[in-house]
Amino acid sequence: MKACIIGAGASGIAACKTLKENNLDFDCYEKGSDVGGLWWYNNDNGQNSIYKSLCINTSKQMMSYSDYPMPDDFPDYPHHSLIHQYFSDYVTHFGFRDNIYFKTTVTHVEKKGDTYLVTTDKHGTKEYNAVLVCNGHHWNPRYAKFEGTFDGHASHAHDYKTLDGFEDKEVLIVGIGNSAVDIACELTTVAKKVVISTRSGAYIIPKYLFGIPTDHISKPPLAYAPLAIQRMALQTALQINVGKQEKYGVPTPKRPILTEHPTISQDLLNKVGHGKISIKPNIVKLDGKTVLFEDGTSATFDNMIHCTGYQMTFPFFDKDFLDPKDNDVQLYHKVIHPEYKNLFFLGLIQPLGAIMPLSEVQAKWVAALLTGKSKLPEKSKMLRAIKQDRDEMRKRYNDSARHTVQVDFYPYKRLIEQAMKD
Repeated sequence: MKACIIGAGASGIAACKTLKENNLDFDCYEKGSDVGGLWWYNNDNGQNSIYKSLCINTSKQMMSYSDYPMPDDFPDYPHHSLIHQYFSDYVTHFGFRDNIYFKTTVTHVEKKGDTYLVTTDKHGTKEYNAVLVCNGHHWNPRYAKFEGTFDGHASHAHDYKTLDGFEDKEVLIVGIGNSAVDIACELTTVAKKVVISTRSGAYIIPKYLFGIPTDHISKPPLAYAPLAIQRMALQTALQINVGKQEKYGVPTPKRPILTEHPTISQDLLNKVGHGKISIKPNIVKLDGKTVLFEDGTSATFDNMIHCTGYQMTFPFFDKDFLDPKDNDVQLYHKVIHPEYKNLFFLGLIQPLGAIMPLSEVQAKWVAALLTGKSKLPEKSKMLRAIKQDRDEMRKRYNDSARHTVQVDFYPYKRLIEQAMKD
């Protein structure tokens, strides 16, 4: 048994460590020259999406791997440079750096019987019994489409790094997710005008409630409570700590809380309340530098930044083998491809919380399957489970590319841990 791991980001290094401790032979291929993936600001793989000032929006306790906690002297919400340091130290501590081939791009993966032929740009083609896909899903930008054309400078959150070039500019942010809000708040320090355009709004959750990191409150037993109780608890906490967000000038979505991925920000409500940021509805039309909104108003802008998410992309697979159209990949428990034996996907999830501990438990499940300690159900049962999960997701969330891989942190973790016992 020999496995191929594609990517040495947060999920890839968890896979490496787990396979190593289970005495499974593996090669890991990383396009960049260091580990860390998304969390290495200077990543030379050409796919980095973080900006210079970025700090995590889940607490260090939630983000840590189970057997390697972040240092006590890290703040609750560390800067990305500390996260990269943490990942690098993790690799050194568990001793698998020599298994990673850096500056090596996987160009093609092909199934051959019960094995896989993996081709890279540096080492030719090798045969593996299993492939663990850990290439991430926050690197290929997805742009919103509007009628008309914009004559100012249009870009994506993926391209935003610093405030340089935005001095005294009128900037339109498209979207109200985490990146959109972070960038908007930062731009207020230099831009002449900052406006957020949102199609459906979002619930704004501060990083701290009652003086502690918000994700510390959502731990079990509350995490396992019925959704109605979780909603009531969160709404009560928000009412006590910040009040109604529309009082600040940020519209409250019409749908209930926890029916979408919320936006985490300690600053947005205050920035809007102080007049530093304006909120506008969806864009109707672009006309040169003039933008017409659904409320009938219009404004001119020098820059438009699309903070509209990413397209899941696996450039090493042929389209007829796997094509994640609209970010919809039909996987059993978000990990197992029911059609292809020993093809696994790690970190292809969007939790309210950190991906890292969930990637770790996914890797443990994969290792259990590869060593025969755990078994998969029949294909028909996996397909039924995939359909049931998809139906439940469509019932709870908007049926959009944003919510195809949404999971609740603790229930999902328990789901994978139970699967390991089967």
